[in-house]
Amino acid sequence: MADEVPRSWRDPDLLIKALPTVLLQTTCFLAPLVMTFLLTFQRSRNFQLQWSWDLWTWTDVFSKPHYWTILGHTIFMAAACVAICLIIAFPIAYGLATRFKAWENEIKVLITFAFITDATLKIYGWALFLDKNGMANYTLSSIGLPPEMVAFLYTDWATLLGMVYSLSAFAIFTLYLSISNIDRSLILAAYDAGAGKFRAHWEVTLPLCKPGIWAGSVLIFLLSVGAFLEPKVLGGGKSPMSAELIRQTFETRVNWPLGAALTLVLMVVSVFIVLLFSRLIGLKRAGLAA
Repeated sequence: MADEVPRSWRDPDLLIKALPTVLLQTTCFLAPLVMTFLLTFQRSRNFQLQWSWDLWTWTDVFSKPHYWTILGHTIFMAAACVAICLIIAFPIAYGLATRFKAWENEIKVLITFAFITDATLKIYGWALFLDKNGMANYTLSSIGLPPEMVAFLYTDWATLLGMVYSLSAFAIFTLYLSISNIDRSLILAAYDAGAGKFRAHWEVTLPLCKPGIWAGSVLIFLLSVGAFLEPKVLGGGKSPMSAELIRQTFETRVNWPLGAALTLVLMVVSVFIVLLFSRLIGLKRAGLAA
């Protein structure tokens, strides 16, 4: 077979084929993003938007520590959610890929069903379960334990519980795909070389699962920073996260320029953190290769 001729973007046929994707991306992503950016240079007075073209909104954002405190709390909660999801998801994914082949499809259906259930229904279900008159306290009272042991509704712990429950499926399935694609002969070779189960797991299985770990971490982190229902319902609004603050800014305060600025700050910081960790992981791999 003859080698394929490399194609250039100057090729009209290639441009025509790429045009629908370019138009879709421009219309659905770039255009709203540009409009959001332009909105930050306006002002909101008496619940009405005024086209003033100044830096007042950005001055307000960078001069008030309150916004940055909430942003820091959001990043911390998202990182904690990623860590807990990975800890919970790895044994489940490993079991699906290696130990429970006979029940693999049934378990995946149950996980998927729980994942696609309406988010509002799941979050309010947890709120009812953790309420002082809910099933959790009733169960503890029935066995003679003080109900106050689970009195953490309207706290960060309840918010984190809801986030982990809603997003853990991403980690389960990304890790499951990575573990399923591992060549079993590599693990057997480690056993033949004298490695025990723990060492083979640590030095063979985990390194080969890094693509799944990274993909799941990015998905969960980016979705976590955008969580607003969990801190509102399970957290009681006592310790809001950035997405909930943005929602309040748009809907309650009707301050669209401030809401747009906070949205852009959250997007930039989140993408920066993902790129930073990606860079650090790349440098670590390069150092190990050297």
